[in-house]
Amino acid sequence: MSEVANEELELFRDMILRCLEQEVAPYYEQWEKDHQVPRELWNKLGEAGMLCVDMPEKYGAAEASFEVNQLINWEICRMGFGGLGSNYNIHANICAPYIYNIGTEAQREQWLPRMVTGEVVSCIAMTEPGAGSDLAGMRTTAVRDGDEYVINGSKVFITNGIHADLAIVCAKTDVNAGSKGISLFLVDTSLPGFSKGKSIEKIGQHASDTAELFFDNLRVPADALLGEENKGFIYLMEELPRERLGCATQAVAQAQGALDLATEYVQERKAFGQAISQFQNTRFKLAEVKTDIALSKALLDQNMAKFAKSEMTVDDAAILKLATTEMQLKAVNECLQLFGGYGYTVEYPISRFYVDARIQTIYAGTSEIMKEVISRGIVGR
Repeated sequence: MSEVANEELELFRDMILRCLEQEVAPYYEQWEKDHQVPRELWNKLGEAGMLCVDMPEKYGAAEASFEVNQLINWEICRMGFGGLGSNYNIHANICAPYIYNIGTEAQREQWLPRMVTGEVVSCIAMTEPGAGSDLAGMRTTAVRDGDEYVINGSKVFITNGIHADLAIVCAKTDVNAGSKGISLFLVDTSLPGFSKGKSIEKIGQHASDTAELFFDNLRVPADALLGEENKGFIYLMEELPRERLGCATQAVAQAQGALDLATEYVQERKAFGQAISQFQNTRFKLAEVKTDIALSKALLDQNMAKFAKSEMTVDDAAILKLATTEMQLKAVNECLQLFGGYGYTVEYPISRFYVDARIQTIYAGTSEIMKEVISRGIVGR
């Protein structure tokens, strides 16, 4: 990385840390209890220049590098704000690129500037109650009716679902074509026929609002179609590398945050007349976790470089997500163990790292799905 790029990253890092320390850290525990961040936080993040930073200046963004986007994600997660990290990742690292890469100029101008400021919060509505990771089993439909599409169906486990002003909705436009009949739509959530269920309570990432979405004869204009009809699955596959890079960044950052907490704790906590950092078991556990993080960070950096050259494959993304998220579960578990009974209390932030980590091997494709993707690249279907 060039000296200029390093300077840019450090300038952004200082800005990010100031914003998180002032606008997030003092209130995050309450947001966890509320099971969502306040809506106005999005406007504050926008004012601080932290949303969609790698979008072009013409839409009001900083036109920074993709590394800066990932740096924001990294610091949010390293500081233990895993729920906010998921919110941010969906909005800035997934939804914004979908619109920029696939959308028309009119769609970009309609949505991106307000996503940059935080005036519009976005979500992607893909998962359904009966389908899970099986996109071919999707039941939500979009039927063309003159100059409109009529959308019917429901989605579940939608991050940012409560606050969303914009939903990228995956729907079947050809019910007989399986995954080849999926299209994407930019849906204004204020339209009649769109409704949200109550926030889903989860075992972790409490501050990340997660909702069911319902579409009851929801009419959207034909120009709400994102990209071409029936090419939604192709678009989803094209955007997977970036989405899974975001998950990997969250995984390695949260593992590092957990290690930082454990390192501090074991040097302060005393047992049998000495700091527990002096016990060989403690030192070896810390060494193992640090090594695992270093290996995952190397794999993440390798894929960041591939992504920058448009060389990162779906197979690369699956390997990266599988390796980093499974590492995260193991690393955070080992770190919590070093806290003893205190690690099992909500008073100590390490417990939040622990429960927040569990979803990482489930969303954006389960570990089992990642193994299936990888194995197909080895021996075929």
